[in-house]
Amino acid sequence: MKNKEIAALFERIADVLEIKGENIFRVNSYRKVARVLDEMTEDVAEVAKAGRLESIAGVGKGTAEKIVEYLDTGRMSKYEEVMKGFPPGLADMLDIPGMGPKTVALVWQKLGVVDLAGLEKAIADGKALGLPGMGEKKVANIQKGIALLRSRAGRLLLGVAFPLVQEILGRMRQAPGVRQIEAAGSLRRMKETIGDIDILVAAAEGKRIIEAFTKLPNVVEVLAAGDTKGSVRVGENKLQVDLRVVAEDEFGAALQYFTGSKAHNIRLRDLAKGKGLKVNEYGVFKGERKVAGRTEESVYEALGMLWTPPELREDRGEVEAAQAKKLPKLVTRDDILGDLHAHSEWSDGNAPIAAMAEAARKQGHQYMVLSDHSPSLKIANGLSVKRLLAQVSEVDKLNEKLKGFTILKGSEVDIKADGSLDLPDEVLAKLDFVTASVHVGFKDPTDRILAAIRNPYVSCIGHPTGRLIGQRDPYPVDMDKVMAACAETGTALEINAYQDRLDLNDVYCRRAKELGVKVAIGTDSHKTEHLWMMTLGVGVARRGWLGPADVLNTLSVKQLREWRAAKRAKRMG
Repeated sequence: MKNKEIAALFERIADVLEIKGENIFRVNSYRKVARVLDEMTEDVAEVAKAGRLESIAGVGKGTAEKIVEYLDTGRMSKYEEVMKGFPPGLADMLDIPGMGPKTVALVWQKLGVVDLAGLEKAIADGKALGLPGMGEKKVANIQKGIALLRSRAGRLLLGVAFPLVQEILGRMRQAPGVRQIEAAGSLRRMKETIGDIDILVAAAEGKRIIEAFTKLPNVVEVLAAGDTKGSVRVGENKLQVDLRVVAEDEFGAALQYFTGSKAHNIRLRDLAKGKGLKVNEYGVFKGERKVAGRTEESVYEALGMLWTPPELREDRGEVEAAQAKKLPKLVTRDDILGDLHAHSEWSDGNAPIAAMAEAARKQGHQYMVLSDHSPSLKIANGLSVKRLLAQVSEVDKLNEKLKGFTILKGSEVDIKADGSLDLPDEVLAKLDFVTASVHVGFKDPTDRILAAIRNPYVSCIGHPTGRLIGQRDPYPVDMDKVMAACAETGTALEINAYQDRLDLNDVYCRRAKELGVKVAIGTDSHKTEHLWMMTLGVGVARRGWLGPADVLNTLSVKQLREWRAAKRAKRMG
């Protein structure tokens, strides 16, 4: 589907026009088209083929012509016209968190800044400070944004890379001659950001495999195509994917070697050396004799270890645990019975409750917690008490019709500046699951979060550190105090599985496990298409050494309600 590619072009046209000071209504018309195309589930090419482009909200005759032009030729003359003579570095500056079109226009017009290096120099020289609206706080935020941009340079969110790679694996499994195929590297370890992708194939004949790989439909550029290795760029993000073909008796060793991490592999090489062995991507060797390598399990067994799940391979104690045969039983996607955080069109979601429930059922879930926003978050169309009670009634009616699936009544309730909650206790008492979150006022929310934890009706603290990967640092919350309070009160901490949050991170998850704090995985879905991200949340949980008993989502509806009742009784009794 070209939806997102075309949406990105319209979004960039809007950005550049705004920087140039064009009419804001014209700018917003392009932004609306970009947003609608980005959110469409139907292939825009099929819509164009059927002659229905102008039925899409915001798409008029002129816009439809631009879309058709791109679909037919791979070019958009309007985009080229807008970008002509425009310094490309200016558009790149829009990727800096905290730098919108107005700020980019300001430093361009007043200081002649045309790229990131020029912006950094203007800040260092003190020239940026004192421009209209550019006080010390604004400049400091831009500096943080630049640091975040540099930290994610060349890396992609796990949630963007993962489905792309799954599509490649699915197609390549159908290619003649493929015996085994797996993704390796940081994606297999479920790290929150991904660099290049490594895919390994076991096959007897490499050339045919590489040819099939380079001809995949989402390949936008072929970088290399040899007899055993191919390298391409795929998708709108032009993610580099490398595919390597190895012999079947080397596949396990190669998969272990290319999965990493570097620190884990160094430990394995040191262990091998101590046993008079050598381990590399071709196998485990005793002198010239190969003793293991067909499977990963055989590699670890040759080193006197249990096979170690990829998510644990970070040299954080997993080597010692594998040697002692004490690796934890990690939670799996199949253990998950429900999604504990989802939104509907009642607040800022885009789907009816029934549609979200049906999509959750298709994910294999038995339940979903409806967690629409509370009233003070007006930008998200938060529910007043009256509307929330109406929603409770609506959910009761829907549950009467559902078979084998339950919509649990909930709210993502805001923690206000004084630590009080955005809904009264008598309303919270009517809900099955309450997630309390900070959405505004990030200066130091520790005391506010602690107050929410002590409320008997709060089930869970949502996205506890508030970070957005590559966009916003965690807020300065004292997680030691938060976790201690959760352990004392039985309050859970959320792994927000949405791709740019993944908050709690893996390190905090492991600390939560040590303290006996339960974790609740919620996708924070605002569309049916977001619900698959439960897989990302499970990946974080596994990296944090969590087992089924550590995760609330492994409970049935009955068990979850019993957990909630026991928690409330403990706090109120």
